[in-house]
Amino acid sequence: MLKALTRLGVSRASLLVVPDYHRAGRSLGDSVFVSWLQGLQTLGHEIVIHGFYHQRARRELESARQKLVTRVYTADEGEFYDLDYEGALRLLREAQSEFSARGIHPAGFIAPAWLLGAEAQRAVMAAGFRYTTTLRGVRDLVSGGEFLSQSLVYSVRSDWRCAVSLFWNRTLFRHLMRNPLLRLSVHPPDIEHPGIWRQIEALTRRGLRDRKPVTYQEWLTQKSESGIPQPEMA
Repeated sequence: MLKALTRLGVSRASLLVVPDYHRAGRSLGDSVFVSWLQGLQTLGHEIVIHGFYHQRARRELESARQKLVTRVYTADEGEFYDLDYEGALRLLREAQSEFSARGIHPAGFIAPAWLLGAEAQRAVMAAGFRYTTTLRGVRDLVSGGEFLSQSLVYSVRSDWRCAVSLFWNRTLFRHLMRNPLLRLSVHPPDIEHPGIWRQIEALTRRGLRDRKPVTYQEWLTQKSESGIPQPEMA
């Protein structure tokens, strides 16, 4: 995916890394993977912590809203949706320690499915992260400001979700063309769906006609130094 995007002109991106995806094993325990991440960071990519396990266990006596959000909307992936402060902070500190031991110091934390509860966000701030993002925007945790820019993102769990995603993102892209920051969120399964990947490539080409690629950290740094930057794509 990175090679394909690089050929299109995406020279840098914010790369979301899960420390222990679905408890299948510590990703940073793989020295080859760590070397790869370090190399990408050297090239200008940004490493971002993305949850810890990425998975939220179902609980007894959940409300209808909780079930809708955590089971239907995100298929049990909303790990930080309703974590308490202490539990969230413990996972964040552990993740930071693992990354730091390998010379990687992420400035951002992005919750799985962008579901970050109030207590968990408080923990993200206490852990010293510079920013987080939601589906609708980028939150600067230092200044307290939020820049609205809804992300293009795809759901490929079924054929009807793919069809809806294609229509919605084509429409959303046109709506966001005047926005200084255009966000495109890509997940590994996307490349396995030819129609989805063709649209991702087409939107990327169009976006880069009058924008330059930028990481979230770069965006916030430029914004704080000189106001709203020139049109960019994260």
